[in-house]
Amino acid sequence: MRWEDFRRSGNVEDRRGQGGGFGGGGMGRGGLGIGGLIIVGLIAWATGINPAVLIGGAEILLGDGSGTSQQTSPQRQGAPARPLSAEDQKLGDFAAVVLAQTEDVWTPLFKGEGSAYRQPGLVLFSGATRSACGSADSATGPFYCPRDQKIYLDTAFFTELNKRFKAPGDFAAAYVIAHEVGHHVENQIGLLEQVQARQRQASRTEANALSVRVELMADCLAGVWAHHADAQWRILEDGDIEEAMNAAAAIGDDRLQKRQQGYVVPDSFTHGTSTQRVKWFRQGLDKGSLAQCNTFKGAI
Repeated sequence: MRWEDFRRSGNVEDRRGQGGGFGGGGMGRGGLGIGGLIIVGLIAWATGINPAVLIGGAEILLGDGSGTSQQTSPQRQGAPARPLSAEDQKLGDFAAVVLAQTEDVWTPLFKGEGSAYRQPGLVLFSGATRSACGSADSATGPFYCPRDQKIYLDTAFFTELNKRFKAPGDFAAAYVIAHEVGHHVENQIGLLEQVQARQRQASRTEANALSVRVELMADCLAGVWAHHADAQWRILEDGDIEEAMNAAAAIGDDRLQKRQQGYVVPDSFTHGTSTQRVKWFRQGLDKGSLAQCNTFKGAI
């Protein structure tokens, strides 16, 4: 993926290397991302749901989406416990470039529909931090918090994406960020709030099924970003699409459950199967249209 020569977003807050690990944000619940604490941690880490939400049960989407995103320049809060390595700095630059590209894709797309795109924030952390949706640590994985409209990312996740999930490559990492931005798009158009209301009236199985549709839509929206980013800036290189497809497949519910417990429980799926995740990312990539990402219409 070509990224080094592109602009960095100004909406990044870098908390990596800080002592204590819990900078910023209030306590609460409701993070949204991609049985047993170990399984909960792994699934949350791979798929973008705050573990507090998974442990909490049926209420998958608890944020009210009313938070105001703080548009800040890249900053470091407090005295660092350690300096960032060159690799850490590179990962931070990469994440800031991908976020900037999502801004430059979604802003005109929203404008074309007669509305303004509110850019989300991105918090980079190492070890642990705190959000308006509760605490986050390295086991949480990347997740979107509707309450403060920020994405939380421990950049060590990219290493684990490569080693543990066998999904290497910079475009695989970009897909993860773009998926979380997809949740922000869902939040801005009011979808998350609508799903939350439906889930509160639903059984656990029905609530899980709604969550799957939310997550597959975010996969599709990540594909929409890739479609337009490549059309405008020719960011894709040989093998990049395969990297993203591999990452989408690696974090399917069926594959994760099979790996952790040796069998799958479809009624407990919250993100979709590997096949579904690949299908919807490909849909967004091929069509490049938010309208083609309606996972709530028909079969998925």
